[in-house]
Amino acid sequence: MHGPSGTREPVERPAAPCPAASIRVERLKRRADFLRAARAQRRATPGFILQARRRGENEPDEGRIRVGFTASKKVGGAVQRNRAKRRLREIARLELPAHGRPGWDYVLVGRREVTASRDFATMREELRRALEALHRNTREGK
Repeated sequence: MHGPSGTREPVERPAAPCPAASIRVERLKRRADFLRAARAQRRATPGFILQARRRGENEPDEGRIRVGFTASKKVGGAVQRNRAKRRLREIARLELPAHGRPGWDYVLVGRREVTASRDFATMREELRRALEALHRNTREGK
């Protein structure tokens, strides 16, 4: 491989990805999956609502994290809803591999007038805390 100067000097490669980066995150697509998550656990944050459920043993993709996103018309017009979902997708992409759990389904629900405009770093922290609280309570059997 050629270096930046065009010679055959070695090129620095990025460090190997951390184990969390190798966890596969897939999208929820079926309405039934969204409904099952809605009937399970919830964590409300100022920026969004996190719905989550552990998949059953007989369900496929046991070793993967699955995530879905929704923003109803209560969130605003099409532009607001799309912006809210883009932001939710990005915080999930950044946080779920490290803080989510394989074998779980998560749904992030946008909130009216907040998800599209809330500080992005704050929303990332809210997702991190919501996931930690959710899994802490799951371990304790609550």
